[in-house]
Amino acid sequence: MTAGIIIISIIILLVLILVVRNIKIVPQAHAFVIERLGAYYATWETGLHLKVPFIDRISRKVSLKEQVVDFPPQPVITRDNVTMQIDTVVYFEITDPKLYTYGVERPLSAIENLTATTLRNIIGDLELDNTLTSRDTINDKIRFILDEATDAWGIKVIRVELKNILPPREIQDAMEKQMKAERERRARILDAEGEKRSQILVAEGLKESAILKADAVKEQKIREAQGEAEAILTVQRANADALRMLNEAAPNDRVIRLKSLEAFGKAADGKATKIIIPSDIQGLASSVTAVKELWNDTAKS
Repeated sequence: MTAGIIIISIIILLVLILVVRNIKIVPQAHAFVIERLGAYYATWETGLHLKVPFIDRISRKVSLKEQVVDFPPQPVITRDNVTMQIDTVVYFEITDPKLYTYGVERPLSAIENLTATTLRNIIGDLELDNTLTSRDTINDKIRFILDEATDAWGIKVIRVELKNILPPREIQDAMEKQMKAERERRARILDAEGEKRSQILVAEGLKESAILKADAVKEQKIREAQGEAEAILTVQRANADALRMLNEAAPNDRVIRLKSLEAFGKAADGKATKIIIPSDIQGLASSVTAVKELWNDTAKS
């Protein structure tokens, strides 16, 4: 009885171990391809699964994440017979684990060979200069061809990048010389433009200076003319005021003649050599002279 219990316990333990060993957990972003009796049975996605012992087998564990493959440089020849080395980087993801498992043997090797062949075909239709300046176009063409070809393998090519384009050493030297000459040409152009701009600024400065000087001279002349006009206006106003005051005083003829005589006296103090005096003023002058002499005689006695 005891031996039977032990055997049963051993059997139960073995069954438990077998069941536990056949419990499989598929992690996130992964898939398991299952074969039953050698034929495709199912694709397990993320979660807990139970495999039938001795019947089911995990054929391949597939990662559904985006993958990056950097292929080594490939020798290619351009249309103008220049041999260069180009290495590519392919970004892809697996969309169908079943096709990826059974569609092609060694999928990564197949992608590498297809990439190299496609690259040679595309570069063979381009010249060196176009190859160096058309990376985006080449990338798009390779991606389109690879994506179309790998659909049957359960693979989607997301993008392709040309990592390095290495022409022969002599071509690189010629390109460096060309780039140096181009940089020197641009430097000379920049220097010429700077000199031109400097001369323009100097000319504009001289022009503005001349305009400011002319404005200053003009303003000075205007102010001088205004000063002379104000002086003349002041003199005229003074004369007008004197005449007005003289008219208001109503002087008699003798006073007017006396004032006229004083005016002629002042005129005689000048450099004039001949003065013509009216007859009426001459008589007044004689009278004034007689009165002056009589006054002087009286004062002496």
